[in-house]
Formats: sequence, structure tokens, C-alpha cells
Amino acid sequence: MAKTIQAIRGMNDILPEQTPYWQYVEETFRQLMQAYGYNEIRMPIVENTALFKRSIGEVTDIVEKEMYTFDDRNGDSLTLRPEGTACCVRAAMQHGLLHNQVQRLWYSGPMFRHERPQKGRYRQFHQFGVEAFGLAGPDIDAELILMSNRLWQKLGMSDEVTLEINSLGSSAARQQYKDVLVKYFEAHQSELDEDSQRRLHTNPLRILDSKNPAMQLLNENAPKLIDHLDDESKQDFEVLCSMLDAAGVSYKINPRLVRGLDYYSKTVFEWVTDKLGAQGTVCAGGRFDGLVEQLGGKATPAIGFALGLERLIELLEMPEEVQRQNSLDVYLVLAGEQALVKGIPLAEQWRNQLPQLKLQVNCGGGSIKSQMKKADKSGAAIAFILGDDEIEKNVLAVKFLREKKEQDLIELNNVAEYLREYS
Repeated sequence: MAKTIQAIRGMNDILPEQTPYWQYVEETFRQLMQAYGYNEIRMPIVENTALFKRSIGEVTDIVEKEMYTFDDRNGDSLTLRPEGTACCVRAAMQHGLLHNQVQRLWYSGPMFRHERPQKGRYRQFHQFGVEAFGLAGPDIDAELILMSNRLWQKLGMSDEVTLEINSLGSSAARQQYKDVLVKYFEAHQSELDEDSQRRLHTNPLRILDSKNPAMQLLNENAPKLIDHLDDESKQDFEVLCSMLDAAGVSYKINPRLVRGLDYYSKTVFEWVTDKLGAQGTVCAGGRFDGLVEQLGGKATPAIGFALGLERLIELLEMPEEVQRQNSLDVYLVLAGEQALVKGIPLAEQWRNQLPQLKLQVNCGGGSIKSQMKKADKSGAAIAFILGDDEIEKNVLAVKFLREKKEQDLIELNNVAEYLREYS
């Protein structure tokens, strides 16, 4: 017997019982984006490898260890996208969306990283991303944070997440801070773990983000980036904090929050939870004012965030009314030759009369008893039972599957009216 083929480790199927949660989150997010005036953009999942090396940084874990990269038949190096911001910038530049324009964009879809699979961290994972271009002030920083806060409110999970913010300052100020940080860590080189030793002269900010418990005290005592900000970044950060205070949004200033990608500057933020173990970041973002220029375009201020759907759905409790919206209204049981011939055309007629009707017709035959078992398993609120006797009398039986009510008998001509009253 041939060995069955399994899904690739870390790339998961989303099964029918799970998809209503995904659809609920996706629809909530789409509505939120429309409410704030953001427009959807869709990018390919495969890009030139150089895009990510130039944007994310060649000495990041993503580029060094995690990208799915391959040569195509023309010998070009291609990569499955590990994140969406660089792709969005590339698309906006390529199609002239950034020429003296403000753009508010959003996207969704799968991303790919060759990581060790664990709960909340997968090799294929899904993100919503939001990017705003052409706006330099802290007001757009506040808008994106407040937008994400509103999403938690809409999903009923405000109590599950907390906001952490920081400022990375300008590129020049951050470079000066890096020099200070390197000197500090060089003085404690014997205490650095292997990862930190490797990052010391290439990406020292990432040492501050180490999850190794042995590094915590050393990092706590390290010079703080917020004490080395340039005046403009300091002022912008103070204004952002005052806006969040005025909006009643709680936050924690985390001086060790640096984000893992090279393109970030000034404001960075994360929404974190303690409900998912080690993978506590649900949503993260910040400014990337230098990225457009870095990729060959005109200097353009920009900010964005991305949130992981898998982690978000782990935290989600689906409201009962949404669960009911995803359930069938009617399951049509067909018993007898005449009922079988007329049942499906009748179902189409009812769908025409009631476009929102969720109705499933029994296919494949079976006894009334076996069909009723299928009706109950389907989750439908009621079952319509149509047999040859009912056809002759121009009626059908209505059995209530979720309520203790007596069975009804209604005329076929009155089905649409009956369903309107029942709903």
C-alpha cells in the first residue's frame, strides 16, 4: 500500500469547523479598514530574493535562517514572502502610488518562514497588514494604534492584550546609540550567549530582545535607547503618548522593544498577551521612514503594523450570534421518487425568493431516519421533510431540530412566507 501524503510540517490545513472563526475575523477586519478609509492591495506570494535582503537586512534571522528561497528555471533567486511590508512598498513604488500621494493600504494572506514549528509559530502563517505612506507626524502613529485597539474591542478581546510602545529614534541617533550599546556589551562579552556574540557587531539592538533568561539582567542594565533619542523623535514620541492618554488607551513604555527588522525607525509598538506561552506578540508594527528610499524610491515617511491570524484566533471566543449566522437554516429531507425529482427545483425556488436563506438538500438518498441524523448533524435549525405523500397533498412537514416545538405542516406555496416569519 502506498504511503499516504501528509501536509508539510508547520503548514496546516484549516478545517471546516475552524473556518467560521477565520471568516469572522476577516470580515471584522475588512469592515474596520473601510471605516478608517484604507484600501486593499494584493501582492504575489513570491518575490525577488533581493527585495528582502535589501529591506529586512542580511544579518537578520529571517534572511540568514528562515526564508524559503530557490532558483527558478531562469536562474533567478526567488523567495516565498516572509512578511508583507517590503512587498507592499515594492508594489506601491512599481505602480506609482507614492508620487506626492498619501496612501492608506491593507492586505492579508499567507507568509512563509522556515522556523521550528510550535504553538503560535508556523512555517506558513497568515497576516493582516496595514501600511500608511506620506504622513510624517505622530498623528498617523496614533491612528494605527487606536485602529488596532478598536479591532480588539470589536472582537471582544481587549482584556487579552496589552500595548507596549517605544521609539527607536532617527537613523543617525540610532547609530550613535548602537555604538554606545556595543561598548557596553563588549565590556560584558563573557556573559553574552552564542546568539548575542554573533549579533554584537552586526545587529546589537536585537540582543536587547533576547528571550534567554540568562541575558535578562545584562539587558536590564544596558543603556536605554529612549535616553539617546534625537530631539524630533523625542518630541514625536511625547505627542504620541499624549494622544493615547487623551484617547484613554493604556500602554507601557518598553525601552527594550526594538522590533526585529532593520527598516524600523522612530515609533514601534506591540500588542502582547500572556495567554499563548512563549509566542506572546499578537500584533506589531512601527515607522519605516527610510525603507522606500532604501529600495530605490524617493524618501517617504511610512508606518504600518501586522497581526498574526493564527495567534489571534487562539485568543478568540466566537460570539453566539455569529455562530448562529454560520449555521444552516434548513435541511431538506427527500423521501420517494417524486420528492427527489421535485425537491431540488423547489429548493432553488426558495433560494430565489429568500437570497439569504442557508438551505442544504439531502443528496445520496437514504431512509428518513438516516436523513434526519444528517439533518441534526448539519446544525440546521429546522428540517423540511418532503415525501411522495406530501407532494400529492402539496405540503411539507417541518421538524424543529433545536427547539421543543410540535411538528408543523405547511403548504408548499407558503414556504417562503413561513421562513420569513420564522426567522
